[in-house]
Amino acid sequence: MSQVEESIHVNVPVRTAYDQWTQFETFPRFMDGVERVEQRTDTLTHWITRIDGVQREFDAEITEQIPDERVAWTTVAGEARQAGVATFHRIDDTTTKVMLQMDVEPEGLAEAVGDKLGFVNRQVKGDLKRFKQFIENRGVETGAWRGEV
Repeated sequence: MSQVEESIHVNVPVRTAYDQWTQFETFPRFMDGVERVEQRTDTLTHWITRIDGVQREFDAEITEQIPDERVAWTTVAGEARQAGVATFHRIDDTTTKVMLQMDVEPEGLAEAVGDKLGFVNRQVKGDLKRFKQFIENRGVETGAWRGEV
């Protein structure tokens, strides 16, 4: 299992950053390789990804969600095995640190080699940069789910 930890400062209030992160169906707009995310229930999402021509489908369950603080998940079915948590830290009224920590289990030789070469870390870092651009350019979230799990 590979562990990834990346963070980025975004120039929006913590509530805006958190609320946008709860809009899983918008993830394809800033996460490279994510083709579609469907929110099936308050705690279950279905993902379709395509990376280097390999398509994967899996379900992820939200295991913990505390507004303006954290969203944690784990895969529960499908072709990918991962777990993670995104945390949101108020720096000041207009700046938030978003931290992403993930455990990812590469599948097969190609993914294991890619992981050893730092592909997963670069992917996560790039996704966070695109999230920053997405939310800063909008200035407001596309929606929000303020429930607690």
